[in-house]
Amino acid sequence: MPIEAINRGNGVDRVWTLPNAISSTRIVLLGVFCWLLFGPDDRIAATLVLMFVGVTDFLDGYLARRFDQVSTLGKVLDPVADRVVLVTGVLAIEIYGAVPAWLAAVVLGRELLVSVAVVALAALGAKRIDVLWVGKAGTFGLLCCFPLFLLGDEQATWAHVLTDITWVAVVPALILSFVAAAAYVPLARRALDERRPERAQHEAATP
Repeated sequence: MPIEAINRGNGVDRVWTLPNAISSTRIVLLGVFCWLLFGPDDRIAATLVLMFVGVTDFLDGYLARRFDQVSTLGKVLDPVADRVVLVTGVLAIEIYGAVPAWLAAVVLGRELLVSVAVVALAALGAKRIDVLWVGKAGTFGLLCCFPLFLLGDEQATWAHVLTDITWVAVVPALILSFVAAAAYVPLARRALDERRPERAQHEAATP
């Protein structure tokens, strides 16, 4: 398909945008993070890469709104990047041994639940639900906390203090993420209700 066709309309079908490039770069940097952590075992460098990926969580969405580069692809790529970054980061840090398995299980279980719901809604033909601010806030908090757990994974006094502070911070981040999951339930029901009349009309028109 020609680039001109991709960029038609009000820009919602654009692919080559700065926010989309940032979202894609964040995913690519995960490979760098995993290599640093499990290859040369450079925990500090791996933490810095993951921190950069985490703190840029809001950057792609902000630039898309600020410079009128919101696109259909971006609305999907941004939350997908957030989910891939969070799941990969949590798994890697748990395997490394910097966080307890139960904490990783809670975070990954919530992500699995949301992912299954998104796939199910898409399969049922429901409209895509936009990401909620509370969900972005919870994800951002978790993306900040888990690198700090990794950074504090040593015996120094400062590391113990950092870990204690991170435990205090991770609790509200977890709460926000589950509040967001609960908030999606009525939105999902509404999306399904809005789909039903269209589906009924389609079935009536089908011989």
